[in-house]
Amino acid sequence: MSETKAKNCWQKVLFGALAEKNASRKIAYIAVITAIVVVANMFEFKLAETQFSLTIFVSAIAGILIGPVFGFAAGFLGDLVGFLYNSSGFAYLPWIGLSLGAIAFLSGLIVGGLRSKSGAFLYVKLSLVCVLTFLLCTVAINTTAFWLLYSKVDYWTYLVSRLFVQGQIWNSLVNYVLLFIAVPALNKIKPLKLYIR
Repeated sequence: MSETKAKNCWQKVLFGALAEKNASRKIAYIAVITAIVVVANMFEFKLAETQFSLTIFVSAIAGILIGPVFGFAAGFLGDLVGFLYNSSGFAYLPWIGLSLGAIAFLSGLIVGGLRSKSGAFLYVKLSLVCVLTFLLCTVAINTTAFWLLYSKVDYWTYLVSRLFVQGQIWNSLVNYVLLFIAVPALNKIKPLKLYIR
C-alpha cells in the first residue's frame, strides 16, 4: 500500500465521514452532533429506581458518524455543555464526559476501523462496541469513579448494586438495542450516503 493511500485510510478511520470535508463543514458537523449530545444529556427520566437516558446511544452514533477523534470531542463537550445548561445544582462529574467521549471514540474506531464487505459483519462490530463500551465506560470509568467518591461498601457490592438495583444495566441494554436498530436503518437512507459497514 502506498504512503498516500495508507494516510487516506487512517484519516478515514480516525475522522470518519469528516475526513474528506473542508474545515467549515467539519466544524458544522461537530457542532450539530455536539448539540444532539447536549440534548440527550438534558433529557433523562426515571422508571422506579432506574434512570434512563440516551447518552450511550447518541455518543456511539456520534463516533460512528464523525469518527473517533471528533466523536470523542462531541461526546465530552456535549456532556459539559449539557451540565452547564442544566446542572440542577449538582457538581460537575468529569468522568461522565470522559466515558461518553470514550464511547464515541471506541464506536468510531471499531466501526470505522474494522472493514469488511459483508453487511453481516456490521453486527459483529456493533456487538464488540456494546461489550467494550459497557466494560470500559460503564463499569471501569463510571462505576469505579462513583465507588471511589461516594460508596462505603466494597467494589463488587457497589457494582452489583449500581447495575441491578439502580438499573444501569437496563439503561445500557436499551441504548444498545437502539444502536442495533438505528445503524442499519441509517445505511438504508440513501441520500445520507453513509454506507456504514
